[in-house]
Amino acid sequence: MTVKALTDPARLTPLAHGALNRCFGCGLENKSGLRLRFFVDGDQQIVCHTRLPRRFEGPPGHVHGGIIATLLDETMSKANRQHGITAMTRQMEVEYLRPVPLQQPLTIKARRVSNQGCRNFCEAEILDPSGIVLARGKALFIAVDRDKLAQVLA
Repeated sequence: MTVKALTDPARLTPLAHGALNRCFGCGLENKSGLRLRFFVDGDQQIVCHTRLPRRFEGPPGHVHGGIIATLLDETMSKANRQHGITAMTRQMEVEYLRPVPLQQPLTIKARRVSNQGCRNFCEAEILDPSGIVLARGKALFIAVDRDKLAQVLA
């Protein structure tokens, strides 16, 4: 899929995922967080468009590596939610391919690759406006029982 297709609003459906309001990645009530919004494209991939402000700076003019990992992790987690699965990250691998610029349009896309029982495997990429992959991640997520999780978080 081209970056143009990923940015065409007619091809994107908002992902209803029941975000925790104060989540650093997607919580709209967390003023210091990323406040990411997620969509599903025609290929059933998760898509997020963002432009990160300077407060997420690592190297001058570029995004901090921990924030890059967070973008990938958060988007991959939504690939599980799209399938009705609440899952926690067990293991994640990040490839930092090129510096990720601040204050520039970025597209993050993710998909669930496979699942084996409670084990869910996902992949994600961060792309610049020309479609160049800046960072890539893959992760193993473990499905959790929503009711038990609510009890632990209460």
